[in-house]
Amino acid sequence: MTTSTTRVLALLEILQGGGTRTVPDLAARLGVDERTVRRYAGHLLDLGVPVDSVRGRYGGYRLAPGYRMPPLMLTEDEALAVLLGLLAAQRAGLVTTSAAASESAAAKLRRVLPKALGRRLAALPATADFTARPRPAAPPGAGVLLGLAEAARHQRPVAITYTDRKGRGSDRTVLPYGLVAHSGRWYLTGADPAAGEGEVRTFRLDRITAATVQPGSFTVPPAFDPVATVLDSLARTPWKHAVSLRVHDSVPHLRRHLPADIATLSTIPVTAAPDGTDPAGTDPAATGSAHPDSPSRPAPAGEPTGWVRVRIRAERLDWIPPVLAALDRPFVIEHPAELRTLVQELAHRLGAHAAACQERPPGPEAG
Repeated sequence: MTTSTTRVLALLEILQGGGTRTVPDLAARLGVDERTVRRYAGHLLDLGVPVDSVRGRYGGYRLAPGYRMPPLMLTEDEALAVLLGLLAAQRAGLVTTSAAASESAAAKLRRVLPKALGRRLAALPATADFTARPRPAAPPGAGVLLGLAEAARHQRPVAITYTDRKGRGSDRTVLPYGLVAHSGRWYLTGADPAAGEGEVRTFRLDRITAATVQPGSFTVPPAFDPVATVLDSLARTPWKHAVSLRVHDSVPHLRRHLPADIATLSTIPVTAAPDGTDPAGTDPAATGSAHPDSPSRPAPAGEPTGWVRVRIRAERLDWIPPVLAALDRPFVIEHPAELRTLVQELAHRLGAHAAACQERPPGPEAG
């Protein structure tokens, strides 16, 4: 769609808002001169849209009274699906450009629907709320998102201009394997030939300022999983602290507390030690607050339990001790030593709070 066609449709959208719009106002909103506004109004007339020209000091253009766009032929379920999709995308921070795009799209949808259905749908965003907090948006440009999607579908290389998390800019060519939406952001995953043959990288789309399809083609590796690749990449982001733990637990239970974008998990093979000691090499002095022989809740039935190595990259460590407490499983802190201290401090505070509750006389009952 050409720029002039887009602006003609934008003029129609403005006029559908009602009232008379002056030529200077329309020119400013469309980013064109006044002569071009008059030409666009003529295009609408040629298309059969009844645009009235109002003369005088406050004159301009308006739509003829009673004119309405033809109703959008959607069933009630279809219209509801579209509106809920717009609301959910806005709440999840996945809309491109700005939240105003989804709001204006919803308004247009309601305006062109039959009146009775439009009134019913208008009640939904006015009365509905969400339990999940809205995510801060990091929207990519619509052109970047759609261009990368098309390149991934047709397996075409793409030249991108990218800024990494440290603010360093670079130009590179990538082989786009897939797009993933996660936690309010869009990610591109694919091969980066400049980083080495077979090297797969993950890029945030809001950090891509330009994307141009290049000649050539490629083949996506069999069974490649874009979602798993993005989550694993996020878990390996080189934040300040590199944490390594051994936890005696089932992988499903660990995953409920440590999602794939937070931690990488790998089971530790069970091998019999010559001296009969713990096959995981547990050092009681390194456990922080939990010994492998200490009582804990049993794993749910059907979930095989063994030693699992947990690796976490974190900017802060203070959130990890409460997670380990919630696991209620034997664990060994391999590094850093600072985490062991934080776990011991948390255990001490919990013990002090429990003792204080036991010693404190009961207060008056609420009346």
